[in-house]
Amino acid sequence: MSLYETQIVDMGAEAEMFQAEGMMILFGEEVPEDLANYAYIINVNPVEGTIEEGMTLTIGSESYKITAVGDVVNKNLSNLGHIALKFNGATEPELPGTLNLEEKELPQVEAGTTITIQ
Repeated sequence: MSLYETQIVDMGAEAEMFQAEGMMILFGEEVPEDLANYAYIINVNPVEGTIEEGMTLTIGSESYKITAVGDVVNKNLSNLGHIALKFNGATEPELPGTLNLEEKELPQVEAGTTITIQ
């Protein structure tokens, strides 16, 4: 059973720009206009539990081990759909809203791509 599940509903024109830095920005449909161009827009859904290190985040068919969880990731994901995914393997989050994942090639995403956390 998934702790969290959502779909990407839209992508900002510049969202893929951050992939070169190993990062994806997620934001719910209430994304502020100045951030909309840089975000992957998702449905805002509640997190059913607590996201923790060692769990798995899956984007489409690609899975990534969670290596660090910022202090506000659970709250922000449930309330705003807003977190930063960093694919760098770091064991300490740089910012409170960052979810760090194993360092691996970033997934190809499009509208309709599912994101789950187990």
